[in-house]
Amino acid sequence: MVRAVPNTVNPHARTGVRIVVAGDQGTGKSSLISTASTENFRPNVAPVLPPTTLAVDLYPDRVPITIIDTSSRVADSNRVAEELQRADTVVLTYACDRPETLENLSTVWLPHLRNLEVNVPVIVVGCKLDLRDENQQVSLEQVMSPIMQQFREIETCIECSASRLIQVPEVFYYAQKAVLHPTAPLFDQETQTLKPRCVRALKRIFILCDSDGDGALSDAELNDFQVRCFNAPLQPAEIVGVKKVVQDKLSEGVNERGLTLTGFLFLHALFIEKGRLETTWTVLRKFGYNDEIKLADDAVPPLKRTPDQSVELTHEAIDFLKTTFESFDADLDGMLRPRELEELFSTAPESPWIGNLYEDAVERNAFGGLSLDAFLSEWALMTLLNPSFSLENLIYIGFPGEPLSAVRVTRKRRVDRKKQHSERNVLQCFVFGPRKSGKSAILNSFIGKAIF
Repeated sequence: MVRAVPNTVNPHARTGVRIVVAGDQGTGKSSLISTASTENFRPNVAPVLPPTTLAVDLYPDRVPITIIDTSSRVADSNRVAEELQRADTVVLTYACDRPETLENLSTVWLPHLRNLEVNVPVIVVGCKLDLRDENQQVSLEQVMSPIMQQFREIETCIECSASRLIQVPEVFYYAQKAVLHPTAPLFDQETQTLKPRCVRALKRIFILCDSDGDGALSDAELNDFQVRCFNAPLQPAEIVGVKKVVQDKLSEGVNERGLTLTGFLFLHALFIEKGRLETTWTVLRKFGYNDEIKLADDAVPPLKRTPDQSVELTHEAIDFLKTTFESFDADLDGMLRPRELEELFSTAPESPWIGNLYEDAVERNAFGGLSLDAFLSEWALMTLLNPSFSLENLIYIGFPGEPLSAVRVTRKRRVDRKKQHSERNVLQCFVFGPRKSGKSAILNSFIGKAIF
């Protein structure tokens, strides 16, 4: 966990990054692109360059970069808008010797991106650093801090000089990094904390790596984790160093058994604060997560069925859910209260049973608790209505077997009719009738709701 190995294979890697460069006229867009691609400054470049591809081996991730230059002419605004909407990330330029171009970022360009609904990371770049007034003592951080507070989509700010070859490669390194290892899904810049979905994913990963289930990662478990994620073991001294970093800052982050969940989360927050987002993203992607911090499509096996077939939980899945119910029934009252249910789903991106579809589907006690029968009924309903989503959530909460062993596809309905027998355990029934004929009353009576 203290060092990542370059070029670690990422099963969900992008095949390319499209960077669109925009900004006021004369701010150095084309010179920036030309210098980045040739590693030389050319005093005379075309007003708008054709699409430019950077060498794959220029940056450690080895992902192809295509840079799109844009025109500053009003007549080309529609074309520029189209390019911005196709961008993976946007580089907005201003000229360090022209303060009005910096002001235009917050008054013109950033609002324009929002109006276009361009929801991608933004890199703000001050070009022509060599021409800035030497008497200007204000730091980049002082200038950009209020703008970044207002526009959270800004990932990084950097100043450069194409003519002096100062920090030109870094511009597109940060632009690529903002796409491959974005901050926004992981970290709340305002509160300086990990975002809830990131915490939930890391908690699931911690539990999966805690082989003996003692609530801490031992030295051996930490090493296994490192090998799985980064293809390289940790030396004993490195493990000691990791735990010392945590313990010095957070006493509860380490106990006699090893690194606790609190310590594990602290380490990832520390990585992100230090700009090492690739470490946390590598971990997440090794465990099947996509950029939305949900399991990627290829981590959830597809289900093949015809329209007249349904999907049900297998006995193996039901037994697992019964055991899970019992383990999260902390007060042993035979009910899962809302806080216990939230803890059960704390390794999923969010509770899957939010909304009236599930909240009103089964009987609950006065405290909103679910009995075992109600709990299993919710799962049966979710599996019937959205089997892939049900399977995904079984994976989130730790179903130990092969995912497809948790569900079965029922026999085709026409075969049931032919045999005059159904093997289904869950039947879907539609209730029809005129308004105020008692449809809802009948259904509510099944789940203990009063009939008025």
